[in-house]
Amino acid sequence: MSARLRPAPPPPARFRDPLRTAAGERRAVVAPVALRTLWVNTGTLCNITCRNCYIESSPRNDALAYISAAEVAAFLDEAAREGMPVEEVGFTGGEPFLNRDLPAMLRDALSRGHRALVLTNAMKPMRNQAGALRALRRDFGTRLTLRVSLDHYGPALHDRERQPGSFAQALEGLAWLAREGFRVHVAGRAAFGGEDEASLRAGYARLFAAHGIPVDAADPVALMLFPEMDAAAEVPEITEACWGMLGRSPEAMMCASARMVVKRRGAARPAVVACTLIPYDPRFELGATLAGAMRPVPLAHPHCARFCVLGGASCSR
Repeated sequence: MSARLRPAPPPPARFRDPLRTAAGERRAVVAPVALRTLWVNTGTLCNITCRNCYIESSPRNDALAYISAAEVAAFLDEAAREGMPVEEVGFTGGEPFLNRDLPAMLRDALSRGHRALVLTNAMKPMRNQAGALRALRRDFGTRLTLRVSLDHYGPALHDRERQPGSFAQALEGLAWLAREGFRVHVAGRAAFGGEDEASLRAGYARLFAAHGIPVDAADPVALMLFPEMDAAAEVPEITEACWGMLGRSPEAMMCASARMVVKRRGAARPAVVACTLIPYDPRFELGATLAGAMRPVPLAHPHCARFCVLGGASCSR
């Protein structure tokens, strides 16, 4: 069944003007540097429903429809034709392995010389593609990375966020990937359960050691701990002056070097959005081509501040 997604809620009043903050200061804007990471949303359908999923993935939400291998190939063709220095193609969802074209999309991206990254919950949909995954590992080795979501190193918090028993299934899938020789990373939640980063990384390290999973918990790329994505929480606006005060650079922001392709349900063709975090807000839809989408992005959404600028996070490696 299809779930009609309500229209994207209007941004908080402070974030509605793309050029000025509520105090009248010039809002920070990120100019594109080069397209190095191309993200593909494979569709918002997922085998589970998580409590705080920022994209509202579920077994019924197909607001972002399954994108096809041919549609993704057209964007990869454009990137090659335009000389865009794409290094990595990332696949997110929903649960990407529910899209039956995923193995073909991965093979296409990897055959062109790109790295590929898949964000997965490592549950049944992934295991159903075991044969195709083995073939990709055989042909492309460590150029394919699978990043498995484990919200915490213990089952209680992970299962509270996702569903009872999901931690055990995800851990089993992660261990299978490790045994099969895949390059694996893990995505967790920063300060989840009130722990500091050092305690979290130590807990994950114990878990990985106990299950023979070759992930260095001290490596911030191999184990990414993402900030919380509560759109209702208060967060300051980012002005031009903030770059110097925070010691941050606009070139380091995700939208300086990445874009995401989405296929909206009922749309004739896919569209390009500014980043993985804001797929529904029409202000961040940048057209139908990669070349047209490489234009400045005002940081006019709470996620821009919370996740990227203040959180220092990126969905890419």
